[in-house]
Amino acid sequence: MTLDFNATASVSGQVSARIDRGLQAARANEKPRDYLGASRLGVECERALQFEYAKAPVDYGRDIDGRMLRIFQRGHVMEDCMVAWLRDAGFDLRTRRANGEQFGFADAEGRLRGHVDGVIVGGPDGFAYPVLWENKCLGAKAWREVESKGLAIAKPVYAAQVALYQAHLELHENPAIFTAINADTMEIYVERVAFNAALAQQMTDRAVRVITATEAGELLPRRFFDATHFECRMCAWQDRCWRAAA
Repeated sequence: MTLDFNATASVSGQVSARIDRGLQAARANEKPRDYLGASRLGVECERALQFEYAKAPVDYGRDIDGRMLRIFQRGHVMEDCMVAWLRDAGFDLRTRRANGEQFGFADAEGRLRGHVDGVIVGGPDGFAYPVLWENKCLGAKAWREVESKGLAIAKPVYAAQVALYQAHLELHENPAIFTAINADTMEIYVERVAFNAALAQQMTDRAVRVITATEAGELLPRRFFDATHFECRMCAWQDRCWRAAA
C-alpha cells in the first residue's frame, strides 16, 4: 500500500498515515501465535477458526488497518484504567501471578491457550472470592446491547471465553465479574456471570475438533451457506473459504 505524504494531503491525513504505518510495522514484527486462542473459540464458524489456527494468510486487502489497531490499543489502556479503579474501590485484583506471569492456562499440549484479565481474591462484602475478572471496552451500541440483554445473549463469544477460563482455572465456584466500559460515555456495566459447564464443555470439544481437523488437513464445514452473509462478509478469509471445496 502506498501512503500519500504529499503537501496536498491534510495534516491529519499525513500524521494518521504515519501512525498507521508505525502500528502496522510493529504488528508485523510481533511473534505470531502458535496456538488456538481461547478468546476466539466462541465465534460461529469453525472453518474460520481453522484458518486462524493454521495462520492462513488473509485475503488481499483484509489486513487489520491502523484504525482498528488503535481501537485494540484503546482496549488495553482502558483495561489498565479499570484495574486501577477496582483496586481503588477496595477490590484485591491480581493481574499477574507471584512469579510475574499472566494468569492463564494451556491445554492440548499447548495448542489451546488462554490468558485472563485477572482474578479478584478479596474485597467488599457482597461478593464471593476468588473470582475471575474479565473486562471489555465497547462502543456505545455494543455496550447498550450488553447492558440490556446480558453477556450471554449480546456477546456469546465473550460468554464462551469466560466459561472456558472459569473451567480451566478452576474458578467456577463463584460467578465471574464481567465489566464493560462504554468508550463513548465512560459508563460502567458490571455483570455476575455464573459458570456454564455445558458451554465450557462445548467450547473445549470445539477446540479439539478444530485442532484435530486442521492438523489432519481436513476442512470443517462452513457455518453459513451464502458468501454474502454478514459473518462471511466480515471474515478475513472469505475469498479463500468460498474458493475451497465445500
